[in-house]
Amino acid sequence: MKKENRRNILWRYALIVVAIMLITIRIVYLLVDNTVISAHHWNKLAEKELSRTDTVEPLRGEILAADGSVLATNMILYTPSLDLRHPKFNEDSYRACVPALADSLALHFPRHSAKEWTKYLLSPLKRPDSLRSRDFAIVRDISYFDTELIKTFPFPRRKAKAPRKGSIIGLKINSRPVRVRPYGAMARRSIGAVGVTESIKRIHGKYGLEKALDSLLYGKPGITKRVPLTSAIVRWNDVPPVNGYSVRTTIDIKMQDIVENELNKMLEFCDADWGTAVLLEVATGDIKAIANLELNPGKGERYIESLNRAVLGFEPGSVVKALSMLIALEDGIVTNTNEVIPLGHEWHYYGKKPIKDSHYNASLTVNEILEQSSNIGTAKIITRRFGPKPSNFRERVRQIGFLEPMNSGIAGEAVPMFPKLKDDDLGRQMLSRESYGYCTEISPLYTASLYNAIANDGVYVRPRLVKGLVGNGTDTIFPVTNIRDRICSVQNARTLRKMLSAVVWGKHGTARHFLQSPLVRIIGKTGTANINRQGIGYTHGVNRLAFCGIFPEEKPKYTCMVLISYPKRNAMGAASNSGMVVRKVAEALYSRGMLDYDDSFTKGDRNNTPYPTLHAAADPGRNDRVQNSLALGPKKVVMASPAKTPDGSVPSVLGLGLRDAIKVLETKGYEVSIIGMGCVTGQVPAPGARARHGDKIYLTLTE
Repeated sequence: MKKENRRNILWRYALIVVAIMLITIRIVYLLVDNTVISAHHWNKLAEKELSRTDTVEPLRGEILAADGSVLATNMILYTPSLDLRHPKFNEDSYRACVPALADSLALHFPRHSAKEWTKYLLSPLKRPDSLRSRDFAIVRDISYFDTELIKTFPFPRRKAKAPRKGSIIGLKINSRPVRVRPYGAMARRSIGAVGVTESIKRIHGKYGLEKALDSLLYGKPGITKRVPLTSAIVRWNDVPPVNGYSVRTTIDIKMQDIVENELNKMLEFCDADWGTAVLLEVATGDIKAIANLELNPGKGERYIESLNRAVLGFEPGSVVKALSMLIALEDGIVTNTNEVIPLGHEWHYYGKKPIKDSHYNASLTVNEILEQSSNIGTAKIITRRFGPKPSNFRERVRQIGFLEPMNSGIAGEAVPMFPKLKDDDLGRQMLSRESYGYCTEISPLYTASLYNAIANDGVYVRPRLVKGLVGNGTDTIFPVTNIRDRICSVQNARTLRKMLSAVVWGKHGTARHFLQSPLVRIIGKTGTANINRQGIGYTHGVNRLAFCGIFPEEKPKYTCMVLISYPKRNAMGAASNSGMVVRKVAEALYSRGMLDYDDSFTKGDRNNTPYPTLHAAADPGRNDRVQNSLALGPKKVVMASPAKTPDGSVPSVLGLGLRDAIKVLETKGYEVSIIGMGCVTGQVPAPGARARHGDKIYLTLTE
């Protein structure tokens, strides 16, 4: 029996020895094969791996506002997660920590309650161990600060010597770069967005500035390769990436906010399909604000930032009459602005459908044609010169630079569409319609640029959204450039401004009832165009309403173009609709001191002194009492007291605080309307003017 057991044991040992020898032989064979026999093959694979290069993405440049505020920038978002199959992960320890962990998450990330967090944290434990996630996200897309905060939460940890805390078992931190806009939806369409392109699978601009300036913002990618060192194989930057430039735009954040808010209010008031607005600075062509809003097809806000229609072409309507009149004045088609043009009910000119005006006039002078927006009068003037050869009209428009790409910096910019007319009856018919805004397509940006040239005494400055570049050792401001140094004489530009002034301030002006602001003098032109809908055609009451305004008239500083499509209630006219947006924008800029009005009584040491500045007061002793009660010291600056005005006239309240100003004016029997905050820096009617008891006095306050 013993011999038999011994024999069995020896056989087992023999089998084990043989197995070990076979394994050893296999190992020796593979070692020899890898290092000698197949060395060439493995060296070739190693060389291939070490020679493989990868692309290093550059850091995308920022998009900045005119004052340096960040409109678009890069951010790294982090997602802390747990490896639930980590060798040291213990389910019991994890379950014990969950209640305290859920409380911490509910406190710092209140998107869920503690009960909901508990349910979420325990949910992956329902699966078998082998199927549990190796990357269970705790909280997604959080900041670096929040990630560091999560590391202090009561997770199961490795042991460590006190007072140090051991590391969290199975914790991983995943990160991803994102492009963010700190101001949210403000000017979203103009700023643009980025995404992975289909062709090269890299992140580039998709629309807006992000696309138009992608070559500058993106930079140049680098090249990295693997390099064998003594202890490890590491990545080595063979060609370092060149980060993109930061682009400084012309956008003014305050103005952008004003324009978007006023456009949004009007769209909601009139229940329109969409609206767009552009605000240009006259002297430089800088686009200070650009807004595009349309009905939201989903839930949430009713109107959202949308397609950039400011650079897309539409039949412009009567706002294009300023272009026709500019050519008429500059080419001598009209030499006497008091010339009487016969009109009548309608005018048949090479077409079955006659040209009509919205209201009857037997005749108008040239000065009155824009004031009353006469289609017949505009067409008669233009066809005088270009009727025999309609093709020359497009050539004349091209000569002033109106058909050239502006290269404003906005992707998708459309050049105006003026069809090439034949010198036949159809061409003459289309010419007459082009003169007052049909049979052509012009974007709001191009319309604004034309009115900007009229405001700028004929200098046709190029609208721009990009002001300069910052980065890579460069800080460049681009110079202001002109499309044409001059498209009309100074005298003709001023004549045109007088005609545009009559539209608002004239006895029969189409905008006289709505745009005569007591605070800032606005001039401009209304425009209404029927919408030609596919398969339906032109329909009465389905309109696009436009107004292009210049303000202040005395010294033009800004041009504002607003276009609103298909309003369905309330404000159904161009002046009461788009025009009111321009008026509200102008008044808001005035109230914030952005129109450079001279408030001489506030100048001096008011903003340049280390001492306290006190408003003027109706009670001379009040400032002394404030100084003593607040221990302001012996030195202070008191703004100049209002000048005295004759009895029976509007008293001056310039320099007073709001409470004193209201007291003075209401004591005299006037009503008070207030814009802004701070002390009174402007009043309408002016001090000393005659006004009746009960009249309204408009006060502008500035901090």
